[in-house]
Parts: sequence; C-alpha cells; structure tokens
Amino acid sequence: MRLARLGALMLAITALGVIACSGDRDTEVILATTTSTQDSGLLDVLIPMFEQDTEYEVKVIAVGSGAALAMARSGDADVLLTHSPAAEEQLVTDGFGLRRARVMYNDFVIVGPPNDPAGIAGLASVTEAFAQIAEAGAPFVSRGDDSGTHAMEKALWAAAGLEVPAGQSWYAEAGQGMGAVLTISRETGAYTLSDRGTWLSTADADLLPIRVEGDARLFNVYHVITVNPESFPNLTLNTPAADAFREFLLSDDAQEVITMFGIERFGQALFVPYPEE
Repeated sequence: MRLARLGALMLAITALGVIACSGDRDTEVILATTTSTQDSGLLDVLIPMFEQDTEYEVKVIAVGSGAALAMARSGDADVLLTHSPAAEEQLVTDGFGLRRARVMYNDFVIVGPPNDPAGIAGLASVTEAFAQIAEAGAPFVSRGDDSGTHAMEKALWAAAGLEVPAGQSWYAEAGQGMGAVLTISRETGAYTLSDRGTWLSTADADLLPIRVEGDARLFNVYHVITVNPESFPNLTLNTPAADAFREFLLSDDAQEVITMFGIERFGQALFVPYPEE
C-alpha cells in the first residue's frame, strides 16, 4: 500500500512537472541565432519590441550558424536567424526547416593589423587578398566554429585556389564567436574575416582597420527559419511563437529598426533590410 501511494505521488509530481514545462513552452520561444546578431546589439532592440507586443518571451541561444542549425535538427530550437545559405537550404530540403525567408543583409570584410604585413589594403579582390595572406604567412585567426562566417571563409580559400591552411603556424582556429575573434586578432596583430556589423560594434577601427571590402563575394544575407514540428512528434515545439517571431522580423516595424540600427552611433547602419519581394 505504501509503495502504491508513493507511486501515485511520483506520478502526480511528474504530471505537475509536465504541466509546468508545458506552461513555459506556451510562452517561451527559443531562438537559435548567430553571435553577430547578438554581438552587434541588434537583438537587444528587437526582442524587447517583440516581447512587449506579444505574450511570448524569447530565449536567445547565440552560437555559430552551424550550431544553430544543429539545434534545429535536434528539435532544441523553435526558430532560427542565421547566415549560412547552403546549410540553411539543406536544412529545409531535409525537412527540419520551414518558411525560410530573407530578413536583412550586411557584408563581410577582411580586417587586420595597421602595419598590413600581407600588403592587402585596398585590394578589390578578396580572393587575391587571401592568396597574399597565405603567401606572406601573415597571422590569420579563423572562427573555426562551423559558423556562417567560418563557412564563408572556407569558401573564400577555395575560391582563391587554396586549401584551408589548418595546421599552418600562421593560421589559428579560435572556435569562438565573432566578438572574441576580433579581440584575439587585435591583440595578436592578425587578419580575420568579420561581418561588418560586429566589427563596427565591437572592434577598434584604429587598431584593427578594414583592409578589404566591397567584393561581391562578401555579400552576407540573414534568413529566418521556423523549425518543422512534424520532424519531432515526441517533442513540444512552440510553433505559434516561432511563426509570430518570424512575422515580426519581416514586419514594417522591425524592418524600420533594422534600417536605422547603428546610424546614430556609427554613422552607418549595421544591417540593411532585405525582405522577400
């Protein structure tokens, strides 16, 4: 009898826990996103707007795009905001992502030390710049974290006709977010590939100036993707909240914030709206 009562009590506690978790999931939306959207400060403006206008609370997981996409594949996120187009397309093809849509863009830049040991300042071609960095054996810090920026870097080495120089004494893989990599590059006198928004908001332009910009290859677009609940029948995803956040990012109000974000502080916008036509 005592065991029966104990069993009933444990079932009741479990049920209460399930109810409590279900309640949290009713109001919480898990956003897996890139470190650039977090480090730039953009989410610090957008998320309070969304939370004020809805019943939802956003839990932000800021990682590289690769890790964010992995969270979608394991059902550990409700919605994504990432910048790794090929991997995003594969996610949708594999059935884990829905309703992928453009939100905004900025661009990548190569930044590096003031003395510019590879002599790349002002080059119009990013692939030529990568080739000169490799030829000079100039210090280079890679994200090394399977992020969208890391994916772009690897693509640029390939476009330059070179293997990723992993293992070379001048090439370091940090395995960290963009803000941290910019700090490492500044402190070690190294080049790195950065999105412009994070560089503007976290770097010292005098100590880590832009060396190469403007090449069409450096275009950097961000997409919002909702995670497909049908791929996770045994999990509770907050799809209504994910859809609401997606629609918010594409709304006129959010797009206006994106248009203006950074102008007052930096004299230029960190991102440019880029909704689907």
